[in-house]
Amino acid sequence: MVVVKKEGIVLEKRALGFEWDGVLNPGVISYGDFIHIFYRAVAKHNYSSIGYAKFISPLEIAERMDVPVLFPQFDYEEHGVEDARIVKINDIFYLTYCAFDGVNALGALATSSDLITWEKHGIIVPQMMFDEFKRLAETKGKLNEKYYRYNEHERIRERKGKKVLVWDKNVVFFPRKINGKLHFLHRIKPDIQIVSINDISELTVEFWQNYLLQFKDNIVLAPKYKHEISYIGAGCPPIETDAGWLIIYHGVHDTVKGYVYTACVALFDLENPQKEIARLPYPLFQPELTWEIKGEVNNVCFPSGAIIQADTLYIYYGGADSCIGCASVSLSELLAELQLNLK
Repeated sequence: MVVVKKEGIVLEKRALGFEWDGVLNPGVISYGDFIHIFYRAVAKHNYSSIGYAKFISPLEIAERMDVPVLFPQFDYEEHGVEDARIVKINDIFYLTYCAFDGVNALGALATSSDLITWEKHGIIVPQMMFDEFKRLAETKGKLNEKYYRYNEHERIRERKGKKVLVWDKNVVFFPRKINGKLHFLHRIKPDIQIVSINDISELTVEFWQNYLLQFKDNIVLAPKYKHEISYIGAGCPPIETDAGWLIIYHGVHDTVKGYVYTACVALFDLENPQKEIARLPYPLFQPELTWEIKGEVNNVCFPSGAIIQADTLYIYYGGADSCIGCASVSLSELLAELQLNLK
């Protein structure tokens, strides 16, 4: 098994209103002389925004803003801007996040050229109720029954005056174009799906209707092992290696004490990111330490950002929805282990 070092907590909440109830699930990118961390900050009553911290090394903070860098501004995100992921494609930073309006949680996008000024592009995933999703997605045959369990919302069609939609979260872009196209992962429970586009302007209602007609063909990763058997979701942005795209995702399994979130790893083909090459049959790491086991949500290791320095892969993750931790692993050792677990 791969040796993982738990480096400990790197960010905790402060006595500031916007992060009063916790900090978690950061988007992380190395750019210039710093490591930039865009973390979810939770205020009272579960209102979330995105805070910002700058590190001079993987574990050493240099600066931290006292106000959020991204916060709710529009109806579709009025209850929360959550769980950022970030990549740089050419000269543009793509920051994806979960927009929560108090009823629906959907993937949204903001872009920047300088990591300071951000342009919000709104929700970029399908916005539809379960009946329409089912009608389109089952054109080629019946869906896994888990799609009903997780997305039918007990047949409730409206809450707080809003339509109840299929939740589509964990939007994560690949950090470069592949065969001239943008690619991103997203998650409608229980599986991870993939999208390929020329430009984000293509993500229209008509696009998603046609996409869902081919829904089963767009599933790239499904639960397989015990530790991920309930559902999975994209975590850190894909990491390009000579062996393939390294995908760090979260796997979830149900226990008598509730769901347990673990960090998991798979490898995908560089030029065909729909092709799974290998997958670890066990979690890379899981809740073991007190701050990973006990918190706002117990038993959670939620990986959402990673960087590489020399041969060390640093993975940043939310611990029990309360703080941010970091784990490190040898990249070459991890890739060698994946080669022993080819699909």
